[in-house]
Amino acid sequence: MTINLFQTAEYKELITDHILKTIAYLFEKQQEFSIACEIKHIQFSPVLPQEIQESFDEVVLFILSGYTYETAKMGDGYISFEAGFGTDNFGSTVSIPLLAIKQMFVGENPIVINLAEHSENKTTAQNAKKISMESLLNNPENKKLLKRKK
Repeated sequence: MTINLFQTAEYKELITDHILKTIAYLFEKQQEFSIACEIKHIQFSPVLPQEIQESFDEVVLFILSGYTYETAKMGDGYISFEAGFGTDNFGSTVSIPLLAIKQMFVGENPIVINLAEHSENKTTAQNAKKISMESLLNNPENKKLLKRKK
């Protein structure tokens, strides 16, 4: 029986850590970036109007630039930021689990590709978050960065 290596707990922990460290690096360098995410795992607060929600495909691209980039922060296995949607620029805070990020870009250059599927399995997700955060916080420079972005 063949297992899918990209859906194992070990790979999910590895890619979560990679995404976390990549975002931290981009924040440290003050580099704007884009993320392509699975819409089914994204939370909006407040909830977007129905007509805006229906306009999204299964994967949506967010460009973290300007105000959206300035409001971006990391927390507990998620990235969140404020963004405006639709013709009326409806404001909402977007929260995305790290494993729901399928690709990351700087300009047109892909810098991360994630083949793992996000699951709501709390034990695996919490373990991956703990390992990722511990790895990130082992570097004193990252501790300063996370305090600045919160």
